[in-house]
Amino acid sequence: MAVVTIGTYKEAEDALKRTDLRQALYDEGAILMKKVLVNLHGDEHLGRKRVVTKVLRPAFFLHYEKNVFGPTLEQTLAPYVAAGKADMVEFGYRVMVNLTADFAGIDRTARSTEETDAIVMLLRTFGKAATLGQALGDRTAIRADIQRGLDEFDAQFFTPSVRRREALLAAHARGEIAEADVPRDMLVAMLQANDELHASHDVLMKEMAFYLMAGAHTSIHSMTHAVHEFLEWVKAHSEDRQRADDDPFFLQRCVYESIRLHPSSPTACRRPTAPIELPGKGALDNQLFGNAIAPPQGSRPAKPSKKPPYKPTYACYKNPAPNMNGPAARAGKADTGG
Repeated sequence: MAVVTIGTYKEAEDALKRTDLRQALYDEGAILMKKVLVNLHGDEHLGRKRVVTKVLRPAFFLHYEKNVFGPTLEQTLAPYVAAGKADMVEFGYRVMVNLTADFAGIDRTARSTEETDAIVMLLRTFGKAATLGQALGDRTAIRADIQRGLDEFDAQFFTPSVRRREALLAAHARGEIAEADVPRDMLVAMLQANDELHASHDVLMKEMAFYLMAGAHTSIHSMTHAVHEFLEWVKAHSEDRQRADDDPFFLQRCVYESIRLHPSSPTACRRPTAPIELPGKGALDNQLFGNAIAPPQGSRPAKPSKKPPYKPTYACYKNPAPNMNGPAARAGKADTGG
């Protein structure tokens, strides 16, 4: 199948606004990704998104920030502090698995190291679906591995979580328990809206597997890069180590700069849902196309009264070294290097 490459910001902006172009980055991983939110299109996507926004409200984020994240982080950090070292990827998996499971609505009844190990292994397996299009190995074998992971997830975690929530919703409908006694998570939201969504057990199961995987993987990727970039930066700018302790907003800007340099998805891919024409590309019909990102300070135009926008290069390892006093860190001041 022909692939049309888009190489400028204007072309990408125009293409990504087209409603007749659907997500195609995860087509190879359809065994998990086919019916999850990020891969839906049109009315189906809007219907699922309405359910998600019922959960992702400011009060939800405030609750996690104030009540959940701190204790979870402290508990997860404790063994690494005692050991005096940590592998950032492993640490990231273990801190994020608890947060994403709570958000998705996956119960962890044992709360044991063995149970966490099992979920982390499943997350690693599900991550193969999101990157199957770029996989170099035997894709048939990888799909079989993903299916084994989905079967295990369904039996050990998802089905028990569904049954408990269905029982709680039924008890609430009978007036036996208060609404506050029903978990506030994505699985409950989707069960409550399923008269509209018509999602099967398989679709619900894969959606929760996707939330677990996507919520963890993107954060782990970003966190690991941010820690590495900051530690490398302070080797050459030792005064900024204390500055990070004294000024949390400086540390936040350092993280923003790392995210700019290392996006979770450095490319995008779309497929037409109908014959279309794009400026300079002619007629397209069922063709794949993606972006080859230009240099970060090249083709993207600035707008009056707004800070100059930046974007990453195509491959993360080719990006320039981060400038912690540069574009993202200085909140709109003119860049002088890096």
